[in-house]
Amino acid sequence: RLAFTIAGSVDPADIAKLKAEVTQVSVDDEKSRLVEEILTQKAKGRKLSGGVNLIGTDLSGANLRGANLSRAYLSRANLRGANLRGANLSFAYLRGAYLSRANLIDANLSFAYLSRANLIDANLSRTNLRGAYLRGADLSNADLSNADLSDANLRGADLSDAKLSRAHLKGVKISSVAQLNYKWHLVWKILNQPTQDRDLRGADLSGVSLRGADLSYADLSDANLSNADLSGANLSNADLSNADLSNADLSNADLSDAGLSYSLVHNARFGGSVGISEEMKFDLISRGAIFEDSLGDRDRSFVPVPG
Repeated sequence: RLAFTIAGSVDPADIAKLKAEVTQVSVDDEKSRLVEEILTQKAKGRKLSGGVNLIGTDLSGANLRGANLSRAYLSRANLRGANLRGANLSFAYLRGAYLSRANLIDANLSFAYLSRANLIDANLSRTNLRGAYLRGADLSNADLSNADLSDANLRGADLSDAKLSRAHLKGVKISSVAQLNYKWHLVWKILNQPTQDRDLRGADLSGVSLRGADLSYADLSDANLSNADLSGANLSNADLSNADLSNADLSNADLSDAGLSYSLVHNARFGGSVGISEEMKFDLISRGAIFEDSLGDRDRSFVPVPG
């Protein structure tokens, strides 16, 4: 090319174009080689982070379990059915990525960019999505149970039929067009628009995460709170009469002056909770509640011994 330039037979613009084409071929070859390695070798422990370019690649069904893809460029990548269990995708760029039916259990997607990503039927249970950008993403029928969505942006996202049992929704940003059913929209409101005297009579709040929520003076009579996470919640002066609290976690909750008459408390955990009198503790234990001084230590000290 230098000889042609000296001879003046090649226009400098053509040389620049040729150079760009050669560079692109080199990038494409490197990308293809990397994809081939990923598909044929174990990815666990491999460092694929730091801006690795996997844009538009086909990694469908790939085994990327435990892979480090932090800050990787994966926009428009096909990851359908891929095994990304425990993978580190923090700060990764996944705009328009196809992740339908992908296994993302225990994965780290904190602050990942997932705008318009397809996550239909994806398994995101226990996934860290803190601060993730999911605007316009399709999460319909996805499993987000126990996922951490704190401070995530879900504006315009489709969460129809998504499983959100015990998912953390504190600080989540949603919009009026977000596809979120009534139950989970109610949970979002409780966590992000706190107000006293909230009327939640007969509400279905089973299996939700209301960790640290302000439910002071709330009317929760006849509500279904079975399997709910109410740890650290402020339930002072709340009416929980006839509520179903079976298998709920009320550890470290404030229950000062809360009404618990006729509530179902079988296997409900009250360890570290405050505002409960000795008399009330005796009554709750006799109804099947658990008071734990340490994990797995069920306090039965107030249960009467048969004579």
